[in-house]
Amino acid sequence: MKSWDQDEYGLYKEADNLRATGVNAPRSKRPNLWYPIFVDPKSLDFYITEDDQPLSKSHDAVWPINPEGSELSWYWGRPNFQHSKHNLILKKTTNGWQFYKKQRPSLGDLPTKKPKSFFYKAEYSTSTATTQLKDLMGAKIFDGPKPVPFICDLIEIATSEGDTILDFFAGSGTTAHAAMHISAKTGVNRRFILAQWPEEVDPSSEAAKNGYSNIAEIAKERVRRAGAKLRHDSCHTDWNKDIGFRVLKIDTSNMEDVYYRPDEVKQADLLTAVDNVKPDRTAEDLLFQVLVDWGVDLTLPIRRETVQGKTVFFVDDNALVACFDTGITEDLVKELAGHEPLRVVFRDNGFVSDAVKINVEQIFRQLSPTTDVKSI
Repeated sequence: MKSWDQDEYGLYKEADNLRATGVNAPRSKRPNLWYPIFVDPKSLDFYITEDDQPLSKSHDAVWPINPEGSELSWYWGRPNFQHSKHNLILKKTTNGWQFYKKQRPSLGDLPTKKPKSFFYKAEYSTSTATTQLKDLMGAKIFDGPKPVPFICDLIEIATSEGDTILDFFAGSGTTAHAAMHISAKTGVNRRFILAQWPEEVDPSSEAAKNGYSNIAEIAKERVRRAGAKLRHDSCHTDWNKDIGFRVLKIDTSNMEDVYYRPDEVKQADLLTAVDNVKPDRTAEDLLFQVLVDWGVDLTLPIRRETVQGKTVFFVDDNALVACFDTGITEDLVKELAGHEPLRVVFRDNGFVSDAVKINVEQIFRQLSPTTDVKSI
């Protein structure tokens, strides 16, 4: 290990050659980094000029050419050279003059030893993560997954009971897997949110051969399998064993334009605007739009029941009651009011008659006066 030296700027030690290496090193790739550095062999001073001509004929020109004779480039452009030439070491070697960069210690570094990462474990390796995911999914369907132990350690350090972990680039779903794993291990329950664009997989890939059309589908199946495995394995007695999750997709509004811009509807269009809701939308679609509009937690438990022949959703028991069927009668409205929900919502054209629609708010005012009533 090279020892540290010191100049007027502080500690340093010899680092890489100023001559570039790698696929982008050739002169043709970076022509602006091809220029001569001139060396005064007596004073050992070195410099560059605008016209690439030496200040004296006795000065040597050094070009970024490797021992094999390949024309490469410098790592530094001319401005950086002028500004940072004090961070270069000039050496005479069997291959001629060479320039090496000075490595300066970072703030807090000890110059006596190389600093090491606090985050290093054998199980952090990508190859191990790939093997574990392959074992879980039955095939190698994703390249370069993040290691579950590494994400677990980050979660354990940064979160506590009841926290929600957000991953905007979910990939194969490692973050959800890790969140459930660390909750099962410690009994400190956490939730997660994953966001993943449904990027299509290569049709010739193992993922496609195993029936996955996009990355989001891989993540969903990975979370299902990881949760089932964790429930089967031994776990902390305080873990709530909650491995459930909901999948929500961004889409256009469920409502026709008339719902948002009624003033723009022409009289001739009124007959086509009887229903506010787009014809291809399900009751679940409408329910989750209402949850978003009202600011209701999307993870609350939802119970579906049949009441007087109609499908009724009960969110967190009585936090919200919703019915989007048509043919809603006054008797059904009265029965729902008997649950005294905090909020209730119906489809605007779902009532059996205009009279029932008009009486809804009066019924709730009498039977459940604190209920917030809404129609969409």
